[in-house]
Amino acid sequence: MLLKNKTAVITGCNRGIGLSILEIFSKNGANIIACVRKSNNKFLKYTNKISEKYSNKIDIVNFDLGNDEEIYNGFQQIKNLNKDINILVNNAGINQMSLFQMTPLNIFRSVFEINFFSVVNLTQKILKLMIKNKYSKIINISSNAASLSSEGRSAYAPSKAAIISFTEVLSKELGRFKINVNAIAPGLVNTDMMMNTSKKIIEETLKNTPFNQVADPKDVAKVVLFLASEESNHINGETIFVTGGM
Repeated sequence: MLLKNKTAVITGCNRGIGLSILEIFSKNGANIIACVRKSNNKFLKYTNKISEKYSNKIDIVNFDLGNDEEIYNGFQQIKNLNKDINILVNNAGINQMSLFQMTPLNIFRSVFEINFFSVVNLTQKILKLMIKNKYSKIINISSNAASLSSEGRSAYAPSKAAIISFTEVLSKELGRFKINVNAIAPGLVNTDMMMNTSKKIIEETLKNTPFNQVADPKDVAKVVLFLASEESNHINGETIFVTGGM
């Protein structure tokens, strides 16, 4: 098991890519601190099932990444669990599509608040628990829209580009502490978020993808697993594009 006895904090893990990360990490021996905006009975039953199946511990922490006070309270809950944090996966994010002239400034702010500033905020806090460990990994989920975008993504694409730049800077600052910081930039993935992408963009994207298919969330989760494991110890400051060759 690649992550045996490691503890991972994962945001946005009640659906899509995050849910697949939670399962594949559990399968590989990690204990999970699952951060979600709001849990429900379905998610609780799922995590109990996964925990029983793989004999790991899954703690659920509820807080809204769009609210600084809730992030602080969520961090306090994580801190009170008294666990050595080895891995942080900043997965949570929101999609948004509208033409630039039809996008009010408050929409730009709300997209950056979730997709970028919440990542900065939570990472600063979690680092206080990680920096003492000899084995630590941070994986940020960006998007291929950061470098290859399309119309209607004037807020979303820059917010994901900021994640890539943030990853590169942080990797240089934290290298002295033996903390690896990398990013993953998925293309189209079969998640609820993809449902907010126009059919036209999906069709055009698939035409430019050699595999001509949408990724499964597990395809991304497997790359996250690699970056979280010791198999990637000499990879730092990189962004891996999981796009089927696009």
